[in-house]
Formats: sequence, C-alpha cells, structure tokens
Amino acid sequence: MQVGFIGLGTMGASFATNIQKAGYDLIVHDIARQAAQRHIDSGAKWADSPRALAEQCDIVLTSLPGPPEVRAVATDAETGLLAGMKPGSIFYDLSTNSPAVVREIHAKFAAKGVHMLDAPVSGGPKGAASGKLAIWVGGDEDVFNANRAPLDAMGDAVRYIGAIGAGSVAKLVHNSAGYAIQSAIGEIFAVGVKAGVGPLALFEAIRMGARGRTRTFDSLADHYMINSYDPADFALKLAHKDVSLAAEMARDVGVPARMIDLTRAEMTEALNRGWGHRDSRSFMLLQQERADILIDEDESAVEEVLNSDKK
Repeated sequence: MQVGFIGLGTMGASFATNIQKAGYDLIVHDIARQAAQRHIDSGAKWADSPRALAEQCDIVLTSLPGPPEVRAVATDAETGLLAGMKPGSIFYDLSTNSPAVVREIHAKFAAKGVHMLDAPVSGGPKGAASGKLAIWVGGDEDVFNANRAPLDAMGDAVRYIGAIGAGSVAKLVHNSAGYAIQSAIGEIFAVGVKAGVGPLALFEAIRMGARGRTRTFDSLADHYMINSYDPADFALKLAHKDVSLAAEMARDVGVPARMIDLTRAEMTEALNRGWGHRDSRSFMLLQQERADILIDEDESAVEEVLNSDKK
C-alpha cells in the first residue's frame, strides 16, 4: 500500500512520522519542501505537487490549516489531488474543516470514483507526537473499515462517527464547547480572585469539586443523553440559586459576568416553565426545543459508550 501525506506542519509532521514508524512507504508534499526533510531522511519520497503525489498513492491524507487550503489541494484543476487520484483510491482529510466544504469535495471525488472521508483529529501536538489521539471519521463505513490501518498508526482512539461530514461536525462541537467552557471558567475564576481568594488556592479547591473530578462530556450521560430529568440528582431551583449568588458576587466586586448572567437567564426561563423540581440539567432542554430536536438515547447504549475506554 502506497500512502501519501500532504501538510507537514506541527501536527502533520508527527502524523507522517508515525505512519513511517508503522512501516508504510510514504510519499510527502508540503508548501515548504524543508518541512519534509526529516521524513525524506527517513526514507520518504518527495512529490512536487498534490497531483504528482496522488498519481502514485492508494491512500492520501491531508493535514491543512482550513477549508480554503483543503479545497485548493483537493480540487485544483491542474495540480490538485482529484486530477491525479485513481478510481477506488482513498482520501482522508485530517484537517478541521467545514462540513459543507467536506460534502462539496466528497461529491466531486465520488463522481470520479474516489472515496473521500473526513477524519479530523483531537489531541494537540503532544497527542500527535505520542499517538494518544482521537480521530473522528465520516464517510462510507465499509471503506473506512477496510482502509483504517494508517489512521490506527496515528491515533489510539479512531472512531467512525457517521456519513460524510460527521467527523467534522464532531470536531467543531468538541472544540467550540471546549472554548466556551474556557470562557466561562475565565470569567468566574476572575470573579473568585477579585472576591479575595488566591488563584492557586482557588484552582486547588475547584479541581477537586464534583465538576473537577468528572470528565467534561461524561456528565452528559446523566439525564441529558437519556432524556430523564426526574427525579433530580440536584434540583434546578437549587442550581439557579447557586448561579444567582455567583452573579451577585460578581456585581459586588465589580466584575462583568456575561456568561453567568446568560446561564442564569436560561435557568430562569426553565423555572418559569415549572421545572424547578427537575434535575438541574433540564434547562438544557430549551436549546433542544429551539433546534427542534429531541435527544433520547437508550440508557444501556450510553453506558456502553462510557465503558468503552475501560476495556
């Protein structure tokens, strides 16, 4: 199997190295040839363009900055991958990309008989180097199952998510949630320090609280994923009281707390629905209503997901 890799930046360079370590013959390309030198020194071949690389490969992987770069590398009429890839060959895009762009590119590749899958990654530079990496794949499941080996050489948590674009959806949900959480922590942590608690003491305290001891997204399994908010583990009216006290503390010390105010407004709307006795997570139902969806998964299936990384 001849594997090609395009995009040898901070993340891509480590991906390509791990593919080489797994024993694959590698052909590489980057906008800056010097970025490929360590891979060439380790036996990789250089290609002068994405098209030249594609003409020689069964599987091509790209790790690029964003949608414009992926579109150019994939579909340029003269030098792009599509001009060189053979019917039946595989294209994995590892980039953080727009689901709409992914689907657009997929359609063009499918018309030529080439399988395109989106496979964005999560783990950062350390994970890219160590192989402690999640890879979320969208596209044809049979194609993925038959051609997943190069992905397994890069990451220890390679998972099929769904149809084309699904991997990109998962990546954007993950990253945006993470940054929103950071924003909220930054806001209320500043309030806590302004209220008189030292940063290190505050950090030491909150990391051992209920939220600090829980994997961020695992908490979705309780009530939210299974659409079960009664009886409550912790009542919404009590959670509303806590957030209201935090908002008052922020006002007392003169620190704006827009995200806390927004959270309290959401909780207040839920209280006005008569949900005060329901679990504190019940206010999350409001956004489901706005999106016109209902999340209601089988409890045993959710439990299986929680236990999957313990096997």
